[in-house]
Amino acid sequence: MSTSQYITAVERTFTIESKAIEATLKALDELAFARACDLILSRTGRVIVMGIGKSGHVARKIASTLSSTGTPALFLHPSEAAHGDIGFVSQDDTAIILSKSGESEELLPILPVLISKQVPIIAITSSHYSHLAQAAETSGGSMLLLSIPEEACPHDLAPTASTTAQLVLGDALAMALLDARNFSSDDFAKLHPGGSLGKRLTYTVKDLMAAGKDIPSVNEEDTLATVLHEISSKRLGMTCVVTKTNMIRGVVTDGDLRRFFETKREVHLDHVKAKDLMSTSPKTITAEILAVDAVHVMQDTLPKVMHLPVIDAERRVIGVIHLHEIVKAGIANV
Repeated sequence: MSTSQYITAVERTFTIESKAIEATLKALDELAFARACDLILSRTGRVIVMGIGKSGHVARKIASTLSSTGTPALFLHPSEAAHGDIGFVSQDDTAIILSKSGESEELLPILPVLISKQVPIIAITSSHYSHLAQAAETSGGSMLLLSIPEEACPHDLAPTASTTAQLVLGDALAMALLDARNFSSDDFAKLHPGGSLGKRLTYTVKDLMAAGKDIPSVNEEDTLATVLHEISSKRLGMTCVVTKTNMIRGVVTDGDLRRFFETKREVHLDHVKAKDLMSTSPKTITAEILAVDAVHVMQDTLPKVMHLPVIDAERRVIGVIHLHEIVKAGIANV
């Protein structure tokens, strides 16, 4: 195949799957969707999401999305359910079942069991007249109709547009429930403690800053020799300049030193003071700020900086946060 033929397949797939999403949205029964949300919100149990084949893969993703956004959910494989795992489903639960045809053989034996357990079924299917749609009605559940003009598969066989529409409909349910629960970014962070996402939402400046003896710090009257030693020994490329009570007065960076030496032919290390070198009114930050927000402060400062003194309410220096530490923690990639 030529490059143009490959691109033609790409364009055809995007077009067909986009049409399936648009058609499903147009066919959406608003009352049925609202009922599905109200059912889940009104019950104290979990959401049990089921599907077979490609629909099963989508069902797993929907269960994961629901759980991560405040609605406890589990994927249950229909075959495993038929061999005993249906036992962990209780009448406090709600079932979401995905099947384009609504007639998947592996699902049919499960439907009467769910009805007998008084578990409402939310059906995601393309057929009003399928066994799955009828079970949703019998159980007091809801049916969300898929409208799939055609699959992207040129043989109209491989589930493509239908699974995309299922996925989007599941995401829509999760987002509607998220809004209804007033699920905040703080709530999200509690459910995502691992990885860069959790770190972005939980790590503060205090978690990553240099503190105590690791803070590079000199007084205004300290000599250039002292400033050089402090910057070199603390390895942060800067030092804070503070008063005797540790109040921030300025900073001296590697850049400040370079600019100073560029203008001087001869320098006596004991004659130059920190106050002669420092940049006054430096940009600062507080310890409780999220580390990712500290990156924004650094990038919005002109000229951009790599480090920020961390101060308390009285403007006393309690730490220094460096961009490298934030990047090393996996919170930013700059």
